[in-house]
Amino acid sequence: MSRIHLRQAAIGIATAVLLSACATQGPMRPGQPLPPGLAAPEVPQVTPEMTAAAETLTRMATLQDRLYKVSAPLLIDNAELCTRHARNLLGFTAKNRYTYPGQYNDAAHAVLGMGERLQVTNVLNGSGAAKAGLRQGDELVAAAGTPLPTGPDALSKVGAVFGPIVTKQASLPLTIARNGRERDLTVPVTRACAFAIELGNADNVNAYADGSRIMVTRGMMGFVQNDDELAYVVAHTMAHNMLGHAANQRNAATIGSVIDNLTRIAPDTSMLIGSSGIKAMPQSLDVAADRLAIYLLARADYRIENAGAFWKRFAATYPATVLNGHTANHPALAQRTAAIDKAVAEVKSKKSGNKPLTP
Repeated sequence: MSRIHLRQAAIGIATAVLLSACATQGPMRPGQPLPPGLAAPEVPQVTPEMTAAAETLTRMATLQDRLYKVSAPLLIDNAELCTRHARNLLGFTAKNRYTYPGQYNDAAHAVLGMGERLQVTNVLNGSGAAKAGLRQGDELVAAAGTPLPTGPDALSKVGAVFGPIVTKQASLPLTIARNGRERDLTVPVTRACAFAIELGNADNVNAYADGSRIMVTRGMMGFVQNDDELAYVVAHTMAHNMLGHAANQRNAATIGSVIDNLTRIAPDTSMLIGSSGIKAMPQSLDVAADRLAIYLLARADYRIENAGAFWKRFAATYPATVLNGHTANHPALAQRTAAIDKAVAEVKSKKSGNKPLTP
């Protein structure tokens, strides 16, 4: 794969919907003028190890891009139902080379061209950022005239610039650099369910919700056959967050530690031995999540008719005896599919009667 193709794919890596607190920048290209105040970085020699690391980042980017795209309408179109979790979002994510540890930092810099500045890594479809024309790879120069931070601490510091603006204003005046030229954009804030969307870098076939984050593993993304099926997984996981089930089960800290681990490029897979300490979801809570998930899916215009069949196929392939799989954590299949079928009938009835799609 060429350096250009690797770079284009890798800038799609992202781990969360940008709240009123994060920003980005695009990769530096050879010969591109440096922004004022930035010294020319010393580019290390590209080694085979760096190339391999860059390819790993690229594969993760492809999966993250798909996950982000499928999640976007679920987050935006259901803001009305996220009564405790809706926030004003900027609608994009940001990273620079320092987001990645060790050899991945060097690979992001030397092979993929990522530099000191933050760069746009994902734009949430349907968001104000998308409507304003923000693109992957755009370099974020300033917000409302205030220069944005660069370097190792850029991601942790940028929220201090964005937060007050988004809290007080309906739009963010943003200066970006694209193809070496600066331009000004006005990015409207987006009201959406403020759940971070994470890719789990592991082969176990599962999805996790800790109250504020939604994680879908690489293994689960390999199992789903289309975007509707991926949306079934995201919506079910999102519903658990909306209903506060992790806290209800006193599972939030345990699931949070699993998510923290699996977001790493090289996670500790020993944490996935056994059940990881996660308690199986009680039937009543899973049924409630499945019912809500059907409404979330319908409001986001996903096909809901095959949701029950998907979970049956999943459980037949990965039964509850497969530890750290989704069925092991959500074992009440018969009750879940019955609730799904009932909710699908409810939604269809409400649609035909032109009634609001509210549970």
